Amino acid sequence: MAKLVVFDAGEVASQLSIKDCIPLVRQAMIALSDGSARQLLRSFISMGDGRTFAQMPAALGTQSWFGAKLVSVFADPANPGHKAHKGLVILFDGPSGDPVCVADAGEVTRIRTAATTALATDVLARKDASILTIMGAGLQAKAHIEAIHLVRNLTEIRVWARNAARAQELAQELDSKALPVRAVAEARAAVTGADIVCTVTSSPTAVLLGDWVGPGTHVNLVGSSAPVPVETDSALVVKSRFIADHREHVLAHGAEFLTAKRAGLVGDEHVVGEIGEVLLGKIPGRQNAEQVTVYKSLGHAVQDLAALAWLYEQSRR
Repeated sequence: MAKLVVFDAGEVASQLSIKDCIPLVRQAMIALSDGSARQLLRSFISMGDGRTFAQMPAALGTQSWFGAKLVSVFADPANPGHKAHKGLVILFDGPSGDPVCVADAGEVTRIRTAATTALATDVLARKDASILTIMGAGLQAKAHIEAIHLVRNLTEIRVWARNAARAQELAQELDSKALPVRAVAEARAAVTGADIVCTVTSSPTAVLLGDWVGPGTHVNLVGSSAPVPVETDSALVVKSRFIADHREHVLAHGAEFLTAKRAGLVGDEHVVGEIGEVLLGKIPGRQNAEQVTVYKSLGHAVQDLAALAWLYEQSRR
């Protein structure tokens, strides 16, 4: 059996950038949509109130890398209302079946999630989009600012969070790096007039209302990866061209879509397709400058495995 390579969080962060990861997740999402990559619906085991163990298996191809992400999602007692994601991504070699690599799942997730959002934004947001609103002030908020900045020329970046002090701290940290970032205390004011909105919260209830979102806006719904917590209301779902990262998963676990569906406001056909299908040219993304587009991100093991396979291959070189 091959020697097992291990990447801790620091090694992942130092060796895999968001910029490196964008082409990796691009190929992973294309492969997921064209059927060459396969994965099962994620499964959840309750470990008690506010504590979940999730398993996400996938294969990048029948003769390619395969493996799984194993992650705990536990309420953070030091930060009420927030959850900590901790776990491992495990990579197996396709031809031999050997486990070859293990990495810190939290850091891989931070990077690949932001990279995939940037990918979706690049093909769905207007080309002249320049005002970004981030709702949330955690690790993903910071990563998403870096990621969106790679695909659009941003002239203004607004940060809103339920904890206004954290939003202010993040804005001050990033503004010192010559990014045009400012904290906004009121959620509606943060969203009004924005070209791109990213929700990266752990809120169980909507922080973004559809009435605030103007024509031509692109929205990335990223924070909720389970069937219950929602980051936006059904009004946004209804008014938008709704693109999934993976249709099967969104129909099962996409909380915002499922809430609108249960209310009888939309049917399954409202999920017009997957981001991989947009990349393949099978379906159009944005159809005009006035359209509101939504990308629903749940995050997938194919993304984790693509990132880890690249890290592993780099280490072998």
